[in-house]
Amino acid sequence: MSSDNTERDTRLVVLGAGESGAGAAVLGRVKGMDVLVSDSGPISEKYKNLLDAHGIPYEENGHSEEKIMEADIVVKSPGIPPYAPLVKRLADKGTPILSEIEFAGRYTTSKMVCITGSNGKTTTTLLIYHILREAGLDVGLAGNVGKSLALQVALDPHEVYVIELSSFQLENMYDFKADIAVMLNITPDHMDRYDHKMENYVAAKFRILQNQGKDDYFIYWHDDPVIQSQIKAVQTEAMSLPFSEFKEEGSAAWTDERGIIHFETPMGEWDIPRDRLALPGLHNLFNSMAAGLSASLLDIRKESIRKSLEDFEAVEHRLEYVETIGGVRYVNDSKATNVNSTWYALESMTTPTVLILGGKDKGNDYTEIEPLVKEKVKAIVCMGKDNTKLLDFFKGKVAVISDTHSVEEAVKECARLAESGDTVLLSPCCASFDLFKSYEDRGRQFKDCVKKLASSRSDN
Repeated sequence: MSSDNTERDTRLVVLGAGESGAGAAVLGRVKGMDVLVSDSGPISEKYKNLLDAHGIPYEENGHSEEKIMEADIVVKSPGIPPYAPLVKRLADKGTPILSEIEFAGRYTTSKMVCITGSNGKTTTTLLIYHILREAGLDVGLAGNVGKSLALQVALDPHEVYVIELSSFQLENMYDFKADIAVMLNITPDHMDRYDHKMENYVAAKFRILQNQGKDDYFIYWHDDPVIQSQIKAVQTEAMSLPFSEFKEEGSAAWTDERGIIHFETPMGEWDIPRDRLALPGLHNLFNSMAAGLSASLLDIRKESIRKSLEDFEAVEHRLEYVETIGGVRYVNDSKATNVNSTWYALESMTTPTVLILGGKDKGNDYTEIEPLVKEKVKAIVCMGKDNTKLLDFFKGKVAVISDTHSVEEAVKECARLAESGDTVLLSPCCASFDLFKSYEDRGRQFKDCVKKLASSRSDN
């Protein structure tokens, strides 16, 4: 790829050498920039090899502040908060601080389908990607899932990208434009990042609408009160396509009394029986509606969309069936890192449930799930370093509440409490960082323990 003189003179500093940072560094190098990657912790071998292959210098386990302050542009990992001292010093100096998605967007004219929301982002993103790929489109998967958008733009470009966007990524996006913006829901999350002010979190989410024009589309859940309230305060030229459980004024997707889901878009109308969807539960009805609308707007044949909605396989760590042991179903919903995610998981439960909760509390208010806990949960097993808040809140609201401090201990306790016909549900409501590296690590350890339990029972 060619680079102009301006780019050749540009000093790019990338803070954080994970998937997004390493990808941004490669794109900067391909464009002829003078690149430095700096990480406060260790850099994995995978990304060191990628940086080495492109001749990109990097430092780990600390920052060379003097070099960083000389940057013309900084691309920041979404995990680094805006109030980090180094980031504040750069901002005070007036250095442009971009997200990797913003940086990559400056070097591509491909169509962008962008998905945000407090819950359901990953499932919906992967579902849209599945539909487009099965329909034969040249499509890339990026953002919180898939490969770095910047790396794909640099080395493996596509005509369409499906991008999962967190509020953290949206914070440092300015000129980027979504051709199709999907907003699934907004419930309190990451309050510690946003000064415990809901309006700050909502404002970050709504940045997905920036720069949209009359040829673009905004798909959203009609019945989300936070979205409805914010829409009134936001100006957008994009065409709105709301979805809802039942038909309401302006609905572009809804379900009728016979259980048929209807879709109405500028590209045409079609329908699918709800019981044909691959993904069960009310939350997945909404995810499927958002995906179906997005695919319709890209003019994909309705038969192809239907088939993909019917044969999609569930996302790992999101209501993922693990094993049945002694008549007890074990389900891994480790991706439920906030209260609303756990609400959706409990809403989909049809059997008595032993619920595993716990982890790093992000300022959670558990009153939202209290009615469903009283209705569906026979026992709670707390799993975390410090379970005091959970124990205090749920004591007396369920028949049994247990205090455990490891995944092994939690699974053993669940096996003791559960009876044939019950479901053991790991849906922690909290971040994973007290005992685990990530929600994926937590989910895999849970699955490993369940499989060991199954193996020990079969040996007896």
